Amino acid sequence: MSIKAIKEDVFDNEVLNSEIPVLIDFWAEWCGPCKEISPILEEISNEIGGKIKILKLNIDENPNIPNKYAVQSIPTLIIFKNGEPVATKIGSAVKSELLKWIETSI
Repeated sequence: MSIKAIKEDVFDNEVLNSEIPVLIDFWAEWCGPCKEISPILEEISNEIGGKIKILKLNIDENPNIPNKYAVQSIPTLIIFKNGEPVATKIGSAVKSELLKWIETSI
């Protein structure tokens, strides 16, 4: 599964109304750590894509959602279950750390 980039107009449908947990990667084009974590999230999506949906939201193009969820720094990863944020991770991380965080959060 490849990671889909979403915009604010589909956030409710893609995230809040999702039947499976959703991990949102809040990122920006100019963010170095965001570029580091992106291929790791892609690998994770390919490995455990049936358990969780991984999406990207560009904070420069979509400022309202990051403000709503108090995203102060990027990359910020937030896992949503049943329409509610249940776990947040700020900054880059290695794959094993991300997998462990996801598994314990979903």
